[in-house]
Amino acid sequence: MTTKQEFWAFHKANPSVYKEFEKYTNIAINRGAKHLSHWLVIGRIRYETAIETNDPDYKINNNYIAFYARLFMALNPQHDGFFKTKLTKQEKQEKQYANAK
Repeated sequence: MTTKQEFWAFHKANPSVYKEFEKYTNIAINRGAKHLSHWLVIGRIRYETAIETNDPDYKINNNYIAFYARLFMALNPQHDGFFKTKLTKQEKQEKQYANAK
């Protein structure tokens, strides 16, 4: 399974993570932020979860963070570019394969 597929499985099983991601991102946008680190948003979610839930099994894989940023910008196209993202390893491979043709 690719990291992207793992992300979607996690997202479907834990939709509240995206809701929190969107909530904290919108707070920053409404306060005037033009750009923000998606790692910062996940850091806040991790902090809030650790303080409020006491759930030792609640973990957000670092490999999923960029996918949350991409999902937010896809669902909120007016904020495209709010998060700076790089191509994933899979996207790089696909691009190289397409260029080799």
